[in-house]
Amino acid sequence: MNLTILLPFQVFAEKKGVSRIVAEGREGSFGLLPHRLDCVAALEPGILTYETKSEGEVYVAVDEGVLTKTGQDVLVSVRDAIFGTDLSQLHEAVEKEFLTLDETEQKIRSVMAKLETGLISRLAEFQNV
Repeated sequence: MNLTILLPFQVFAEKKGVSRIVAEGREGSFGLLPHRLDCVAALEPGILTYETKSEGEVYVAVDEGVLTKTGQDVLVSVRDAIFGTDLSQLHEAVEKEFLTLDETEQKIRSVMAKLETGLISRLAEFQNV
């Protein structure tokens, strides 16, 4: 497979010859093999693992984002990512960097939830008319 990890303003990594990928989604961890069906998944902050013959297992701490598999191409688009070899350090980085929401981000999420709820209730009212 061909793995591309994108950040908002740059390409973080491009790897060819990836034999397997393990990522963390909203429903838990899942794996991708070369002949798996195409899919799209929302990613949670966590550890993405991929394996190549030349590098072996490689670990990347990723923030939330989206994974798309189309044929042999896997595109991972995340807010931030960190390479590492020590899993305990990467887990600490995920907790410290990606799982900690600042006050502004919490307010934004609260406002977005209210907007979504309002939109859904208005659509339900419109449907009942």
